Amino acid sequence: MIWNKQKESIDPKSLKKDQGKNLKKLVKKLYETVPFYKKKLDEKGVEPGDIKSIEDIRHLPFTSKEELRETFPYGLLAVDKSEVREIHTSSGTTGSPVVGAYTKKDIDIWSEVMARALTMAGVTSKDVLQNAYGYGLFTGGLGVHYGCLRIGSNVIPISGGNTKRQLATLMDFNSSVLTCTPSYALYLAEVGREEGIDFSSLPLRLVLAGAEPWSEAMRYEIEKQLSVKALDIYGLTEIIGPGVAQECKHLNGLHIFEDHFYPEIIDPDTGEVLPDGEKGELVITTLTKEGTPLIRYRTRDITYLIREKCACGRTIVRMHRLLGRTDDMLIIRGVNVFPTQIEEVLVRMDGIEPYYQLVVDREKQLDTLEVRIEMTEQLMSDEIKVLSKTGKLIEKELFGALNIHTRVKFVEPKSIPRSSGKAERIIDKREV
Repeated sequence: MIWNKQKESIDPKSLKKDQGKNLKKLVKKLYETVPFYKKKLDEKGVEPGDIKSIEDIRHLPFTSKEELRETFPYGLLAVDKSEVREIHTSSGTTGSPVVGAYTKKDIDIWSEVMARALTMAGVTSKDVLQNAYGYGLFTGGLGVHYGCLRIGSNVIPISGGNTKRQLATLMDFNSSVLTCTPSYALYLAEVGREEGIDFSSLPLRLVLAGAEPWSEAMRYEIEKQLSVKALDIYGLTEIIGPGVAQECKHLNGLHIFEDHFYPEIIDPDTGEVLPDGEKGELVITTLTKEGTPLIRYRTRDITYLIREKCACGRTIVRMHRLLGRTDDMLIIRGVNVFPTQIEEVLVRMDGIEPYYQLVVDREKQLDTLEVRIEMTEQLMSDEIKVLSKTGKLIEKELFGALNIHTRVKFVEPKSIPRSSGKAERIIDKREV
């Protein structure tokens, strides 16, 4: 089933024409209303009149996540503040989060692309959808919620956490669709088994999982343990939230709603645009967004594009599920974590050395983060209760910075390898 056949199965020539028109309007608007983009375009030697078709996008400058942080909070706003209806942000990395401002039209577009995504996955107005993505500044919860309202399904806004309540809700309200991170889906399955729940006897038939990388092996486990079909959904706070791309039942890549989000694949080192089928960094331009539109945003996600028509009948481009990232960002339970965030906390603490490693693992189907920290000789000689108190204090500070729980492990002085080049900060033991 297709929600918007006119847009999802559009003739490629007509799509390019529409994309070109929207790109021209976007560049003109940003040049006139956002000093940040006027400066970038001037430095690039590009004027709005130079953009005549979608192919001219290659002449435009890239936008990086660092630049988004530098413009916090309203530096990328392309409308008057009175037109903003909603604000969402990322978790924040080096002090300033990434801000997404939504106008009434933006929320309407968000609802539309999420309606397409949900319909593509097989959700209908007869479904009861249990939405276990977080509500609030995180885009996951409300994005799915808006899509449910658009297609007329019953949405339970339970948000994340409180696992036993999640399980009770699944049974009490006969939820047929669950939206959450893939690791949380497996954790629900594990706790459910401990509670004696037979998932095959429940109406639950579909899980839409996203917000963190996951593998085919994890899909198999989710489907087996919950007796469901599990599909991938992709989105970014910077672009709009969930609803940028969605996997259909044929499992041959995620369909990108390219009438709104124009994708490119580039060589992450040179910026050269790569042909379809070649792996590189995904770059997205928000062709229709009003509040905080972006030109050629570098997502840092590694994938490739698939252009041929899908067996589902859609003609829009697909992206292969994510193959990795170009930076050292970690995604832990749907939260973006950078080593620099942890470093900023540690350098403020007394009694520890500025040498640390992050060990990422998966226990009980949930991602864990252990922070290994070198002690000073003085801390090493302290009593166990002093070490314990210091460790708990650091864990508290890290939770305040990251909004996820970590485990602190003290190690002996000089036990973490030194390097004249880039330090090996991350040990990732997950199978992703």
